[in-house]
Amino acid sequence: MNIILYTTHCPKCSVLEKKLAKKNIEYTEFTSVQDMLNMGINTVPVLSVNGELLPFEKANQWINSVEV
Repeated sequence: MNIILYTTHCPKCSVLEKKLAKKNIEYTEFTSVQDMLNMGINTVPVLSVNGELLPFEKANQWINSVEV
């Protein structure tokens, strides 16, 4: 599974980071704001799961649904 967290380490970003760590979900962190803007990402956090971009609420739901 390919998981990328697009983050600026804002409070919402930290929520997802902590949840990912708690469930031991491995991910790559992406922090280049300019590259995110070029990709059309203009709010963070965004979680990419196998290429599907999930905004905060959907990312939160996805993490909650992962069985450990």
